[in-house]
Amino acid sequence: MKTIQFREAICEAMSEEMRRDESVYLMGEEVAEYNGAYKASKGMLDEFGAKRVIDTPIAELGFAGIAIGSTMTGNRPIVEYMTFNFSLVGIDQIINNAAKIRQMSGGQFKCPIVFRGPTASAGQLGATHSQAFENWFANTPGLKVIVPSNPYDAKGLLKAAIRDDDPVIFMESEQMYGDKGEVPEGEYTVPIGVAEIKREGTDVTIVSFGKIIKEAYKAADELAKEGISCEIIDLRTVRPLDRAAIVKSVKKTNRLVILEEAWPFGNVATEITYLVQSEAFDYLDAPVIKINTADTPAPYSPVLLAEWLPNSDSVIKAVKKVMYK
Repeated sequence: MKTIQFREAICEAMSEEMRRDESVYLMGEEVAEYNGAYKASKGMLDEFGAKRVIDTPIAELGFAGIAIGSTMTGNRPIVEYMTFNFSLVGIDQIINNAAKIRQMSGGQFKCPIVFRGPTASAGQLGATHSQAFENWFANTPGLKVIVPSNPYDAKGLLKAAIRDDDPVIFMESEQMYGDKGEVPEGEYTVPIGVAEIKREGTDVTIVSFGKIIKEAYKAADELAKEGISCEIIDLRTVRPLDRAAIVKSVKKTNRLVILEEAWPFGNVATEITYLVQSEAFDYLDAPVIKINTADTPAPYSPVLLAEWLPNSDSVIKAVKKVMYK
């Protein structure tokens, strides 16, 4: 094993797959000459050249369409958005073309493409640069949605996404690019659609994903001091959702708290809540609690932003509520 940064895990995954398959290429704003806005493509232009690492204009709709079209001529593009907030400019191409090509062509065309970049808040960036769109994309049949929380999962899942024959939304975080973690020296992938129990526990299940899961770890450490054992599930993939892993854990712990950095209405946590009440209702000893951001655009003020975001205190309060403590 070796210890690398999250951004390095992303770069390694893309580079290894580009060496493996000449049909894979990367395009996006500042991915080439600048080595990526977050240095996640550092050195790739030097290795693969300007035909396979392509700087684009600030025109997300245009380069998303070019990339999607290229899948029908045998390519496997990776499209980087500087932030998924900017993907809204190209969302027509993602939803109306990438997600539907296979079905609308009667299976004649597949669309092996990865759209990747940061999601959700990253400090004081204002309301229009602090949005989590995982549930938007996960609502669309034909798309797979991945949100890793550490370098190991990021590398393994990105390699799996690049090899997948369907379009994949791969969502990262600006606040995780510097995170360090162990990854294997050799070749490996992580299967899409498989959640992982990051911590075994007996008293309550906490389901989360992405960077916000760190708050669950902090909460679990504090709760352990009080004798409360938390089982933490990292979804890793939002669509397809590992329904079996969630239900199995809830049947063991009898309690569920869901932590998600998203607005409260119609999000991933809402879907999980429905899943559990429909498949594990008789095992629940308390109502499910979901923890989300405040139901407002993200504030710029650091004081207000701290109140807007879920944190470990929110998790501790929720766990104690389902434990009736």
